[in-house]
Amino acid sequence: MSRSLVIAAAQLGPIARAESRASVVTRMIAMMETAKARGAGLIVYPELALTTFFPRWFMEDQDEVDTFFETEMPSADTRPLYEAAGRLGLAFSFGYAEKTTDEAGKTRRFNTSVLVGADGELLLKYRKIHLPGHRENETWRPFQHLEKRYFELGDLGFPVAEALGGRLGMCICNDRRWPETFRMLGLQKAELVLLGYNTPVHYPPAPGHDHLQDFHNHLSMQAGAYQNGTWVVGVAKAGCEEGCDLIGGSCIIAPTGEIVAKCSTLGDEVITAECDFDRCREIQDNIFNFAQHRQPAQYRLLTED
Repeated sequence: MSRSLVIAAAQLGPIARAESRASVVTRMIAMMETAKARGAGLIVYPELALTTFFPRWFMEDQDEVDTFFETEMPSADTRPLYEAAGRLGLAFSFGYAEKTTDEAGKTRRFNTSVLVGADGELLLKYRKIHLPGHRENETWRPFQHLEKRYFELGDLGFPVAEALGGRLGMCICNDRRWPETFRMLGLQKAELVLLGYNTPVHYPPAPGHDHLQDFHNHLSMQAGAYQNGTWVVGVAKAGCEEGCDLIGGSCIIAPTGEIVAKCSTLGDEVITAECDFDRCREIQDNIFNFAQHRQPAQYRLLTED
């Protein structure tokens, strides 16, 4: 029995600070319809897909910061997306800023991604662990990167779920640069990793690396795919957003590390590929057969603080 799934990567172009969530969701639904017309069973959107990338601004007023967060999901603004998915029979994944209250009554804020079935069921949830950037306003920067200020460290680990015919995991943006992310998912036999990103072209701490941003983006994802024998779908928010240039390069990567589909623009764009989960065995049962070849006793330094 085939375990193939046609997957769509739905790259979003810039989202202006003033653009409403309803407007963004309308764009997302249009891309969902395109994906369905191409035979997709799953569509993947970027990190923080509903708003502009707000950590680029220093804000002292928590009420202002909270305007970028969602307190429920689905919300009134995102319900049309859920309804469209149900009508089209598509599962979908997207990122958003999550504001929630824990059992002790404490307010928590996370950079979150969810995987949702066509019936609206929550299949998987992930909260970003490798938060990049800094906490305080650094006035020398042309733009800020304040994820450490606005979000808490993710507290769900790296979960993997049986869904859509395979074993699926998620990560978000900077997580992709850390091999531990993919290895944690690989150790759970993940066959598909979904990830969204908002990555600036310019890197103020080391501007000499600007020309490497696209290369490093694909290098991280291709290595993670190959070294763990998993499909990877990486989806960008791209283009010039509020004066900040973001890379594109959204792509679908096979377990061999090969890019099988890639966006060619910096705007709203949908790409698709048929992903056969059984291809993961080519890697996981051979060169990266963890049970036969890993030597955990030699890696103790990895778990030391």
